[in-house]
Parts: sequence; structure tokens; C-alpha cells
Amino acid sequence: MRLSVSSAVAVFAAAILLYPLFSGGAWFWTSLGAVLAVLLAGLLGSRLSVPAWAVPLAGLAALWIFLTAVFASGEAWAAVVPTKGSVLELARLLATGWTDIQRFAAPVPANDGITLLTAGGVGLIAIAVDLLAARLRRAALAGLPLLALATVPATILPDPISWPAFIIAALGFTNLLIADGRERVGHWGRAVLVRRTRAAAGPSAGAAAPSSGDGPRERADTGGLRLSGKRIGFAAIALAVLLPAALPAMEPVSFFTFGVGGRGNGKGNTISIADPIANLRGQLDLPERRTVLTYTSSDDRPRYLRMYALDKFDGQQFGMTQPKGAPENRTDNGPLPPPPGLGSAAKVSNVVTNIHISDEIAELSFLPLPYPPRQIRVDGDWRADVDTLMVFSTQDEAAGLEYEVATSEPQPTSEQLENLPEAREAVDPRYLRLPDNLPPEIARLAGSITADARSPYEAAVKIQQFFTKDGHFTYDLRTQGHGNSALKDFLLHSRVGFCEQFATSMAVLARLAGIPSRVAIGYTGGTKLGESWTVSTGDSHSWPELYFDGVGWLPFEPTPAGSLGQGSARVPEYTQPRPRSTSSEASTPTPGATGSEDDGALGPQNRRNPRELDREGLVATGGLPPDDSMPLAAKIGIGVAALLLFLLIPAGIRLVTRSRRVRTLGWKVAEPSDELTARVAVTAGHPSVAAAWAELDDVLLDHGMARGPSETPRALARRLAREYAFDADASAAITSIASAVERVLFARDPGRIGPMKQDLRTVRRALAATVPRGRRVRAVLLPPSTLRRLRLMGERLLDGFDLLETIRLRRAAQKGA
Repeated sequence: MRLSVSSAVAVFAAAILLYPLFSGGAWFWTSLGAVLAVLLAGLLGSRLSVPAWAVPLAGLAALWIFLTAVFASGEAWAAVVPTKGSVLELARLLATGWTDIQRFAAPVPANDGITLLTAGGVGLIAIAVDLLAARLRRAALAGLPLLALATVPATILPDPISWPAFIIAALGFTNLLIADGRERVGHWGRAVLVRRTRAAAGPSAGAAAPSSGDGPRERADTGGLRLSGKRIGFAAIALAVLLPAALPAMEPVSFFTFGVGGRGNGKGNTISIADPIANLRGQLDLPERRTVLTYTSSDDRPRYLRMYALDKFDGQQFGMTQPKGAPENRTDNGPLPPPPGLGSAAKVSNVVTNIHISDEIAELSFLPLPYPPRQIRVDGDWRADVDTLMVFSTQDEAAGLEYEVATSEPQPTSEQLENLPEAREAVDPRYLRLPDNLPPEIARLAGSITADARSPYEAAVKIQQFFTKDGHFTYDLRTQGHGNSALKDFLLHSRVGFCEQFATSMAVLARLAGIPSRVAIGYTGGTKLGESWTVSTGDSHSWPELYFDGVGWLPFEPTPAGSLGQGSARVPEYTQPRPRSTSSEASTPTPGATGSEDDGALGPQNRRNPRELDREGLVATGGLPPDDSMPLAAKIGIGVAALLLFLLIPAGIRLVTRSRRVRTLGWKVAEPSDELTARVAVTAGHPSVAAAWAELDDVLLDHGMARGPSETPRALARRLAREYAFDADASAAITSIASAVERVLFARDPGRIGPMKQDLRTVRRALAATVPRGRRVRAVLLPPSTLRRLRLMGERLLDGFDLLETIRLRRAAQKGA
């Protein structure tokens, strides 16, 4: 019976690890009810001596009845007995909960479907733990189902498990192991004697020996064993929590995560990347908007903030090639690598953007950045991928981070894009690669859309216009699925989807038209609130990026914008189609018309100086203002000062104790080692004598001088004066203190007790003069009396747990009597 209770406690303690996955507490109480239902079934099975194999079946029945009463009582008989209608209702809620888990990003709303899934899963784990621990007596193996609960948040959330939740879960499992050990040793073992445990050392310890004769067999006293197990368990948990904080961070290496490293042969670092498409869909489906970040920019204009660049299309969806982040591409090493494809003659706009990530966002190991970033000022180990300029970290999270990014954004015109060369030797072939099983109907659609396009740019504009105007597409978040069949249905039949379908479809059609493409995932520019732009989860977005020689990667926007689409989506100006002009209109000037900037540039008088173009438009001009943050030397100095303050804590405690004792001679932190002396002095109405004696005891300990437990105050004074050759003043001072203590202890009328401040100061100086300088320094900076007091506090904390066991043992002894 004890093991059943311990199993239930261990399961529920481990279930607390799930709290970061949910918003709201409905799952918590429902899971508690599921565990209690399984526990009641287990206790009933133990009481009725039901076979071990039948108890899990009873647990399943109890769990089924509980879930029926909570979620399908309207369809059940008498609100608890399952019926066909209640079974169908539970099945419907399970299907809804499974769908919601796929749609939402953590923390998910605790609706009925998700709560049912969670409570049912926790209940099943409770049945498994009870079977292993209480029925099969394999408590150690019961840790495997408990570990399954811990792996759920560990695999879904990027943050590590919080240490309070870990401690609670570890204590639950430790309690289960202790209960199992007590059950085993209670039948055949012997007591384990533990320091400060009187019950183990007393007469009851003899109960460890089995009884002889035909009388009832006595159980072994397991109190000492239980105390030893608790201390070992608590020490192991404390080491598991505290030791990693004291060790240097290690570079993770995993066969199942994306490798991040240089181009050499080294292993590099690793980073675990969540599914960008799943995160995008989950954030767009959240029932309420949450602020992701805020930003300000030097031109006060909204801009898309990209996190991921997906370049591989496998026929199902776009994926990401492993990012490369060599040490030389750390953000604190200066400017980032140049943007691929951006030529020196391209006109750019240099902008500085300050971004602040919300503290509530916990799934960002990639920085949201405008493209293309040229330089970033950010705290932590953040690195840039050379090919895509994604900036990520293998060690840090972006939650609560504030950083500055300088960008050099291309400012092409439609005329410039139409006249760009079509040679693409510099672009990676993977940006044109498509699977062989792509439906031919999609290829024919791409050919019909771009049939009369005279340039890659015009083909890209026609593809975008197909989604935003000609194709009559509809924006709807309820669309699910991807792959060839879903892509074909979206392009040819339903034409209903959200940004994922629009971005993926345009990228595929662009590759069919011979234009390198990829899919970007991040956020739109958000909404202007006050002096800054606010980006929420509803601004999560996906858009295609197309490559053009000379200007590099440019974003396009096929997703409908406005009230009928992605509200904050914006179509770039250079993607707007311009009206065509006939050759005669182009050759005949209109009266009063002025030539374009490009036309004027053909004339020698209008041609601008290339050096002027360098100053205004070259990429290298996009830098950040000088860093006015705290220098490294100041940070190191602050760290050293903080360390020194921490090391001086014992000295500070000792100084406060001494000053208050000497000031009032009636206040003390702890009794002297001679507890009887302090108790008698206080009860006799002379707390000043107790304070003086306590201070003298601490002074002796700080200077490495011991006082015998049976040594009287007068004997102590004589020995100190003789061994350390006190002068007349020091001898008189120590004799005065000893005489005052003895009068308070033994005299009926101690008489007048004079002030002892000066006597204490004289004795302390005399003792300090007799020891080496190192001992004096230690007495000031790391006084042994304070360290002893801290150690005693720790021991008393452990004794608090012992006291609980002692109370229980006394009650058991009284019942036996």
C-alpha cells in the first residue's frame, strides 16, 4: 500500500514538468484527478489481494470512469458509467485535442481536447509506474515511464527544464526508491545506524534481529535506513542542480541535430532547430496575439524580419540546409560576410534597426533580422551563415535580448531588374532543384503564367500577380497539409491557403521558370504603436525570396494582404508591374517630359562620379554607430568586485556579530560552545555576561585556540595568561571576564557587573599578537566561528527531516505499547 501511494506521488511530481507546455491550470487538476483514480484502484486491489495482473486492468477502468465523468458526463449513464455515446464523445475530444496539438505552439491552450489527452497520458503512466513498483517490485524500472514525462518538455521546448520542477520530480522518484527499499529491508534486513539519530541507536535497534520461536516475526527497524537514503538522495539532487552551474559550458555534439561549424574538418558546434513550418502555423493559430518583439529604425519604416531561409524542396515541403557558423563569422568580429549576389554598383539604403525581443518568447535561437544584415551588435555567441546570412547561436537564446543591426537593403527599380543579365553561375544549383515526381500539371501552369515574359523579373512579377489578382486565391488559416497532392490542389483546385502555401507555391513556380528561389520565414513589419513598431504572433509570416544577379535575393509577396489576407503583409514597390510602352512611344519624347534617372545617366553631363556612388550606395557604408557600452575591463572589474563581496560574506557576518555584542552586550547570534554557561547567564538576568562569553569563545576559535569542554572560566584565564605570556593588562582583562562569568554562575548575589567592552578588546588584541599573520588574516576574512555557524545551519536543516521521522517513530512505538 505504501508503494502505491509513493508511485502516485512520483507520477504527479514528474507531471509538474509539463507546466511550460500549457497556458492555464485545467490540465493540472485533471491530471491530479487521473492519478488519484489510479491510486484508489491500486489501494483497493492491494486491500482485496487482487492478483498483480488484474490491478492495472482495474486502474484502466477507474481512469476510464474518471475521464467519462469529467469530459462526457452528459452522455454517460448516471454521469459516470460509460455508454456508447460517452465513448464517441471521448473519441471526438481525443481527435480534436490531437489536431490542436499539431496546430498550436507551446504553450498551448488547455481546452477540453488537449486536457483529455494530457490527463489520459498521465493516468496511463501512473498505471505503468504502479505496475512496476508496487506489483512487480521493480521500483528502479519505474523511472522509465517517469522519464517519458520529462522527455516531452525536453524535446518540445528549447529551454532546459527549470530546476525547481526538476527537484520536485527527483524528490518524488527518490521517495519511491526509499519506500521500495524500506519494504524490502523491512522483511529481512537490519537497521543502519546514522549520526544524530537516537531512534536507530536506542533499544529499538535491537528489533533488527529476527525473532525466534513460533511467535510473530518482528519487522526490522528501517528508520535509520530511511534517513540514510534521504540524505543520499538529497545530496545527489543538490549535486545534480548545483554542480552543472559550477562547471564550464560544453559544446553539444549530436547525431540528430544540424551541425554548425566552419568549412574545415572539425566537428563544430551543434544546434537543435525546431520545424519552422510547424512553428509558423502554431503561432498563426494561437487564439490570442502575443507580443514577439518591438523595434525602431533610422528611417521609421516597417520591414520584414527574417529568421529562417528554406532552400530544399523534397516534394513535401521546404526544408533548411544545415547552417554554417565558423568562428570568424561571429557577430562580435565586425561586419558579416557580404550578401550573395549583391553587386557593388547596386544602389542600397543603409538603415540601423534596434530590436528588442520579448521575455515571453522562448523558442528563438535564430535572430529576427531585416535582410541583408551587414553588422550586428548583440551580446552572446551569435554567428552568421555565409550562404543565407541567418544569424543563430548554439548556446544563447534570444528571449529578452536587445540588439542593433545595420542593413544595406537593395533599392532596385523595375527598369533595372528587367535589364539584369540572366547568367547565374554564382548561385548554388540547389535553389533550382525540384523533385522528379512533381506533377506535370504544375509545370504546365508555370509555363502558361510566364509564357510571354521577356525577362526573369517579368516572369516573377507575373507569378506574383497570379496569386494576388489573376488566380482568385483566398487566404484561410484552416488549410492543412503539404506535399505534391496538397500543392496541386492549392494551385489548380481549391486555391485556399495561408502564407505557407502561397510562399511555397510561388517558390516552386519560380524554379520551374528558371528563377532561383527559396522560402523565408519570420515576421512582417508589424504595427506602429507610439514610437516603435510592435510585432506579435499574428505577424508570423512566410514569403518567397528570388535571386537576381547584381542585386542578390529579393523578397516577393504572393500572400493577399489587408483585411482579407495577412493584415500586415506589404507588396514591395519593385514587384509592381509597370505599363508597357510601344517602340514609337519610347522614341518620341513627350513635351514637358523629363528623362528617368537611368536615361539621364547616359549623358556625360549627367553621369555621376563613381566615387560618389561608392559613398552613397556601396554596401560597405552600412555600419553601426560607435559602441558606447561598458568596456570589457569595466565588466571584468565588476565581476571581480562581486566575487570579492561574495567571499567577504563570512567576514561581514562576523563583524556584525561582534559589533552588536560589544555595543549592547545583550545580543547574540548563537550560544557559545558551553551552552550551560550561556543558559545560566541569560536566566540569571545577566545577558551581557553571556554575550561576552560567546564573543570570547568565537575569538578563541578564530585564532585557532581551543577551550576544553570541562575547563572552568578561571582555569581558562590562567592557562591563556601562562601559555601566551599575557602582559599585566591582558591578564587582568581575561581574569575580569572569567570572574564575572563565575559569579553569575555560582554566586547567590553576583554583585555589580561592570562593562566588559574594553576587557574584550584587550584580550582580542593579546590573542592576535600571539599568532602568525596568516592566521590573523584568516580570522578577519574567513573567520572559523562564522563558517562553523553556517555548517551547523546546514546540519540543522537535515535534522529537520530527521525530526519528522522521529515523530513518526515515536507514534509507532506508542501504538505498539
